[in-house]
Amino acid sequence: MQLRQRAAALLATGTLAVTALLPATTASADTPAPGGTRRPDAAAAGWLARQLVDGDHFETVFDGTAYPDQGLTVDAVLALAAARTADGAAARATSWLARPDVLTGYIGDGATEAYAGATAKLLLAAEVRGTDPTTFGGVDLPARLRSLQTPAGRFSDRSQWGDYSNAFGQSYALLALDRTPAGAPAAAVDFLAGSQCADGGFPLNFGQPTCASDPDATALAAQALAVTGRHAKARAGLTWLAGHQLPGGGLAAAGAVNGNANTTGLAAQALLSGAHLPAGLKARTFLTGLQAGCTAPTADRGAVAYDATGPNPATAKRATAQAVLGLAGTGLAHLTAHGARPDTPTLSCP
Repeated sequence: MQLRQRAAALLATGTLAVTALLPATTASADTPAPGGTRRPDAAAAGWLARQLVDGDHFETVFDGTAYPDQGLTVDAVLALAAARTADGAAARATSWLARPDVLTGYIGDGATEAYAGATAKLLLAAEVRGTDPTTFGGVDLPARLRSLQTPAGRFSDRSQWGDYSNAFGQSYALLALDRTPAGAPAAAVDFLAGSQCADGGFPLNFGQPTCASDPDATALAAQALAVTGRHAKARAGLTWLAGHQLPGGGLAAAGAVNGNANTTGLAAQALLSGAHLPAGLKARTFLTGLQAGCTAPTADRGAVAYDATGPNPATAKRATAQAVLGLAGTGLAHLTAHGARPDTPTLSCP
């Protein structure tokens, strides 16, 4: 069966694993050493898992002080599931996220403070991990999220600091609630679908005077609308993404000129899981070009740089986490940690 035919058949059942269709590009050894891998996504995931603080979370440093970074930790949980590796690290990270103090700091207390995007993203991660989302850290995440839906269908923050909800959170909400018995609310699906710009892309922020398509928002919205039955809207979003791909395969963030791993990782995931193989594979090649290979210092091998300027400790963890999604190619709608290996592989080099 030809590559395109085989990929199409697998995509129809939601089981496409892009790395199974392509040869490894980051090492030349015929047989990986014990604990080694030639798969770009697994090598990146292994590196990411080894960067976890205390083995279970990430932190962000601001003015010399380290703060827990729940959002990046959730990104890592999703990335490790996509690469189907480092399951032990992902389990520890999930347990850390379920700690009451950590949980409340991320999604709010549920009374005066409740954040739609964080709740939706964490709900998706809990589902991917196979944990009970109705008792996650003592919180019923699906119920909390549904309580934040407005009559218009938008999931909005309830906060004294204002409403910062956007298309990211709306898309994560549809992807997460679609996995629940009740499914994603029709009004919420309608709201996201109705936000589509005339050019086919989706804006990051709702209700702006001018609808400006954003590549990151479009990658997430296309996946959310595809799984909730709005296939024409999703296809238009993917077409917009493919049309904004740079010659080297990367995609640039809104307002930027050069491609980066974060935006390209999300776009590659959407394109590959949505059967846009030529553009998706080209984006994946861009990502492998940013990955530290066998000529890099051992501790850096597998990491993905944010852009062509090279490795930067300040951006490498987030860039690698989102790049893994594109390197693996499994869409968020079908992501699962079931069957993931417990080890944290290293890049296999001659």
